[in-house]
Amino acid sequence: MVQGFDTVLDRPVWSALNGPQAALAQGGSTAMRIDPGYGPFAAAAPGHERELAALLRDVDDEIWLVEDGAVMPPPGTAVRKTARLAQMLATGPVAADDGFACVPLGQADVSAMAELALATRPGPWGPSTWRYGPFYGVRRNGCLIAMAGERMRPADGIIEVSGVCTDPAFRGQGLAGRLIRHVMAGHRARGCASFLHSYADNAAAIALYRSLGFALRRERVVTILGKVR
Repeated sequence: MVQGFDTVLDRPVWSALNGPQAALAQGGSTAMRIDPGYGPFAAAAPGHERELAALLRDVDDEIWLVEDGAVMPPPGTAVRKTARLAQMLATGPVAADDGFACVPLGQADVSAMAELALATRPGPWGPSTWRYGPFYGVRRNGCLIAMAGERMRPADGIIEVSGVCTDPAFRGQGLAGRLIRHVMAGHRARGCASFLHSYADNAAAIALYRSLGFALRRERVVTILGKVR
């Protein structure tokens, strides 16, 4: 398994859009965003932050920047939110959970995935978010009640765990942890480490991630920019 991810994880969006997920990049060579259908993430080369403004389509659009600190808004834009993130990394082995009844999700599940994501807000979700990579879910009585999958690939050998959510009526049953472990096992089978982001003040989530083998790498800051209204 590849080690030494410090450079790419310092700027995961920039790394992904200039690396394994370059096919999803929109914009120019110095400021780019991911295809909006996949989500709102964007990044700029140092010194080219003013060019981020051109990536916004209209006053309802947003771009999310994951950096070492808050990003000053370029002319014509305004900060809608900033938040501290805990960036966590797991490189160790993952024990298989053979008795866990989760299922792969795909095209037929798009509406149910969107409904669950929009109801629980695990992070930004777009119509193509499910296409990032494998997603897995748990159903009860035919309804999707929990899921997890992957998102950014800032380099070969490392993949982000994302989209982790559970219907509030079914929380407390360990579904999120088992789904994350299943996603991580898939990463290991592909020779990859796993990383994720959590809001830094979400102590319960961070404790769960630590129990699954994640360790805090460093704090990042997400800045959400929109056009001036």
